[in-house]
Amino acid sequence: MRDLQPPVLVVQKHIKASIHRVFSAWTTPEHLTRWWGPSGIDCTEAEVDLRVGGGFRLANLLPDGTTIWIAGIYEEIDVPNRLVHTWFVESDPNPSSERVTIEFVEADGGTHITVTHTGITTEPARESHEGGWIGCLERLTTLLET
Repeated sequence: MRDLQPPVLVVQKHIKASIHRVFSAWTTPEHLTRWWGPSGIDCTEAEVDLRVGGGFRLANLLPDGTTIWIAGIYEEIDVPNRLVHTWFVESDPNPSSERVTIEFVEADGGTHITVTHTGITTEPARESHEGGWIGCLERLTTLLET
């Protein structure tokens, strides 16, 4: 029998930077605008209310000139080890119940990051998110390792 669970995505990256520096880059608006988004997408504005029940909004400027806002509500915050939040595109008239968990672990002279994105409704959406997360983590690495 085929598993009908929504696709789950796990992306990992090791960055040669302290756990506190990585967590700060992930949760501070002025840092987010410097690295968020895969190649070709720029974060032009970031809002963060870092508290359980608070939220975030990230303006993503696409290559065609349009801007989409990605947003979510923080459900768990364990500084500097873990973030759990919902995930949705504000313009989506039927947002799905997606959730993102980011774990930060000190290891090998840096920080190991694991992003787990659940509630994705289709395999194409999963593939799109995978490319996005890989691109984001590459840009975060470039920012923090140079």
